[in-house]
Amino acid sequence: MQEILTDELNDILENTHPEQIENYLKENHMHLKDDKKGFYYYFKDVLSEKRIKLKDVYSFAGLEESYGSKLITMEKHTRNRDLIITLCIAGHFSLKETNRALKLYGMSELYAKEARDACLIVAINNRMYRLCDIDDLLAQNGFSILTAKHTADE
Repeated sequence: MQEILTDELNDILENTHPEQIENYLKENHMHLKDDKKGFYYYFKDVLSEKRIKLKDVYSFAGLEESYGSKLITMEKHTRNRDLIITLCIAGHFSLKETNRALKLYGMSELYAKEARDACLIVAINNRMYRLCDIDDLLAQNGFSILTAKHTADE
């Protein structure tokens, strides 16, 4: 999915009439900020593009489908950044897609100056989608693993 820059959206809005706003919102929903729907739509759109099913993401991430679904729809909010990163990796997200998902969820993006984040960035950039391989990389470098048991209480 090609991300549209804010300037491009502003250009579109410059020529949009009030009766056209509904169409604009529908066509650009994946690019608009919405605390709950934005993350959900973005996550689903990326998976759709990659032809990956949500139930497979939950399975790869080691989550029960009911809990994973509540996280994705933000019916249940987590403060566990690793959990969102795990879902993104399970969905084969690129670094740019992962950072966008984290931002939409209200979390900080992966940051190259943070040593643990640097390991995650390298893993994602090298398409390491097996969580056990990423955990090995993190552990070998003295960092906490990504897939510590996730509970519905987080």
